[in-house]
Amino acid sequence: MVNCSIALQILPLGATQEATLEVVDSVIAFIASKTDNYEVAAFETTIQGDYDTLMPILKEAIEIASQTHHKIFTNVKISYDAKGSVLTIEDKTTKHRH
Repeated sequence: MVNCSIALQILPLGATQEATLEVVDSVIAFIASKTDNYEVAAFETTIQGDYDTLMPILKEAIEIASQTHHKIFTNVKISYDAKGSVLTIEDKTTKHRH
């Protein structure tokens, strides 16, 4: 059941564009290794699934970014329903795809 959706943006502070892309790419590769239930967009990556499964992924994604660059800014949005399910990526975006 999808009871949690997390949109995350993880950026190194004070980094060059090249270093920023390196950090972002490493975080996305990590997320891809942990779940198939994600979507990359221009400003953030969204993961969805079970809350207890996603929270450790979020924590480790931040730690992975900090291995490449010591100062990390993370912007996180979390939708969680303890007694049911949340809208999925598909629910929110399918009608808008072109």
